[in-house]
Amino acid sequence: MADTFIFGSEPLGRAIAAIAAAGGSDAREARLVGENLVTANLTGHDSHGVGMMPRYVESLLEGGLVPNRHPVTKFDGGALVALDGQAGYGQVIGLEATEIAIARARQYGVSVMALANSHHLCRIGQWAEQAVAQGLVSLSFTNVISRSIVAPFGGTDARFGTNPVTIGVPLPDQPPFILDMATSGVAQGKVRVAYNKGQALPPGMLIDDHGRPTTDPRYGVVDPFGALTTFGLHKGYGLAVVCELLGGALTGGGTWHTDDRSKRRVLNGMLSILIDPQRLGTAPEFAREAAQFVEWVKKSPPAEGVERVLIAGDPERETKARRLVEGIPVDAVTWNEILAAGEKLGLARASTQRLADGG
Repeated sequence: MADTFIFGSEPLGRAIAAIAAAGGSDAREARLVGENLVTANLTGHDSHGVGMMPRYVESLLEGGLVPNRHPVTKFDGGALVALDGQAGYGQVIGLEATEIAIARARQYGVSVMALANSHHLCRIGQWAEQAVAQGLVSLSFTNVISRSIVAPFGGTDARFGTNPVTIGVPLPDQPPFILDMATSGVAQGKVRVAYNKGQALPPGMLIDDHGRPTTDPRYGVVDPFGALTTFGLHKGYGLAVVCELLGGALTGGGTWHTDDRSKRRVLNGMLSILIDPQRLGTAPEFAREAAQFVEWVKKSPPAEGVERVLIAGDPERETKARRLVEGIPVDAVTWNEILAAGEKLGLARASTQRLADGG
């Protein structure tokens, strides 16, 4: 078997959609799952790409992920809205919840959307991109209810998830600023990718099951588990706690506080705040100052070995442009896991492979 397979984005999306459909998703949901995961790969976030499908299938089979669900409104206060994702595919729940938040921000100038109990929302940056495409500023705090994998600063075992903070800002006449970051030093999915590729992690990202620093990714993937560390020492730790308090507790979805590691489902809570600059009354100043600041920052002379200064969102856009031409690389271990996932749902390996190859 080849070490790495290269796939076109559209056929790969159809192959993933076929697996979702075999798990009971209707045609729209299956398509959205395939497109969303492939988009994560296209933007360089392989940790949140098609390699998530085996985990989704495990969650489906245990009953932790429920196909064909949509957000249910639990509270409607106009600019304030609380939604429940009913453990549905995050690819659908995230899209539809963000549509609701966008509509409210358009109506009121600002919206606060509390989303609880969604299955894995995948790359949170996609929902920020959805909002900034409508000219809105987006701030999101997301928690993770799954096996705890990140240690608190000063601690020696895992107590919470990777808890991403995501901020999107539309910029005049140029692509938006999209900051989408785990509060751990590295996303858990990147540890899985490194493990599948047989690669070590950079120092300072992981501790073993005794709390000692390690670069071996197996401590983030297989038992005995270690823990990821937060980025920026106490600073990333502080933001991780914020995501639990806002994305978990305030949304009503719950926080992580159990030693139970048996469940395969990945649930997210997300608090999103959307702001319409046009309604705030500072739109002209915002457009002018944002453009001038970004131009100023990018004019900084690049350091040795750096081509040019970028802003958040630039690397993803450049990777997407390249992979749309060159194809999406998927390592052999991950691809075999995907084929096996389809097989668990009655989809023959040859059928999945044929779809991914464009047949």
